Amino acid sequence: MAGGMGTWVREHVWEIPLRRYLSLLLAAALVAGGVFGVRTLMHDDRRCAPGVSRPAGSDECVGVATGVYDFGQPRFHQVVEAIGRENKGLKSGSYVTVALMLPFTSTSTTNLNDIEHQLQGAYLAQYSANHDSNGQSPQIRLVLANSGTGKDSWRPTVDQLDGMTRSADRLRAVAGIGQSTDPNQAAVAALTKLGIPVIGSSITADELANGQRGKKPDPYPGLARVAPTNTDEARALASYTKAKANRANENKAMLVYDKPGDPYTNSLKQSFSTLMNGSPYQPVLEQPFTPPADRSQEGTTANTFRQITNIVCDTPRDTHTILFAGRHTQLRQFVNALGDRGCMDRSFQVLTGDEASYLTYEKELNRDALRHNLTVLFTSLAHPDAWLKNPPKTGGSTADYQILQRLLKTAEHKPAGPIGPVALDDGQLIIGYDALQLAVHGIREAVPEGRSIPTLADVGLQWPQVKGSLKVAGASGWICLDGHGNPYDKAVPIVRLTPEGDSQFVQLAWPEGKPPGKDCLPPA
Repeated sequence: MAGGMGTWVREHVWEIPLRRYLSLLLAAALVAGGVFGVRTLMHDDRRCAPGVSRPAGSDECVGVATGVYDFGQPRFHQVVEAIGRENKGLKSGSYVTVALMLPFTSTSTTNLNDIEHQLQGAYLAQYSANHDSNGQSPQIRLVLANSGTGKDSWRPTVDQLDGMTRSADRLRAVAGIGQSTDPNQAAVAALTKLGIPVIGSSITADELANGQRGKKPDPYPGLARVAPTNTDEARALASYTKAKANRANENKAMLVYDKPGDPYTNSLKQSFSTLMNGSPYQPVLEQPFTPPADRSQEGTTANTFRQITNIVCDTPRDTHTILFAGRHTQLRQFVNALGDRGCMDRSFQVLTGDEASYLTYEKELNRDALRHNLTVLFTSLAHPDAWLKNPPKTGGSTADYQILQRLLKTAEHKPAGPIGPVALDDGQLIIGYDALQLAVHGIREAVPEGRSIPTLADVGLQWPQVKGSLKVAGASGWICLDGHGNPYDKAVPIVRLTPEGDSQFVQLAWPEGKPPGKDCLPPA
């Protein structure tokens, strides 16, 4: 009886409540675990891919993709896969990393076209460096760094790149950057302050260059550029137009400009203002317009340009030239407005900067406007015909450009390719290729004797030495850098937008009025 009573007490007094208590604890744990899991999925796990995540408060995937990741852009997929295959074949310890920094998550179709082409060009330079350079070291690993589209979206990417300089990644340079915008200017300032060498592919603003207007010390130590400054582009344009303008007595021009402007448009306006104050053009008037803060958006400037075209028609009859200092979206709106102007019997030429290359194949551009007494000429960063038609003896060569043509042929199939549909008219693939060529040149020239990997600090010190026999023979022309990392007397293709949807090479022009000498040595 005593034993039975003990069993009864144990089962009814202790074990049943204990089992219930343990069950409640287990249920609570499962609920808590489920809530934690949901919170992790819903709030905490913001990863997009290795090295890439969505910052708090943003749905944009930014960072440095260390694997095969196309940032949700199918158009990048083939070239990103080709880069992945090339990176995978590199031996551990044999390479350094170069990051191509561009806004890969842009929503602008025209921007994405240029980004795709620069990415293809950068990859072709990587492939050539690793396979066509007689075993030179180090080998080059290429990664994609998304600077994003927000005002400060570049910050986490720059922090990540900084960390990669001290890790097994051995980051030694950042190339690309993209447009001359305020966020990109801030990103370049941050990168160079950290001692990371930067090679700008398509930045042209004077404000994003060293050695401008007597500024000392250089605001961006370690910055090198492939593209001329806006001032140099305007000087090249002036050298091209001077004889023509004087012959035709077209000595009056109108300036249409972005107000308040950004680094690109402001320096282009300043360059054009200088041009107008001298030969060949004398100013008639200056007409501002105010675009949205995001200049890739339409805004209401189309209404403004309709009004400006009326003013264009009111100018004196000997005014034939309009200098346009604005971004490509506003240029497209302006050209469309000119296509419906009230003085279609008068001929006008619009002269502008390299942003016009974005309008190549732009579907919303009124091509018919270009058939009615309207010509759009611009300074391109590169053009596929520039070195194939009666090239000058210096400043570049047909042979240098044909190296890129052979690489494009190689990239039509594995293992080098495919890299997706290729377009060359806008010059972005060519300039992306040359920017990576310059990065590779600086890295390999910085390798100390007896070693295979350069220090980070030594790479940026190479830019003043890129001249003479150490110049880079780019597909866009010779790259000879001055003491501030700017290209000296770089070839500037003058290009015309065509009604057929492409761009037509007109001729090469030069900031110094003529090609550089054989030695390609910038003046002291």
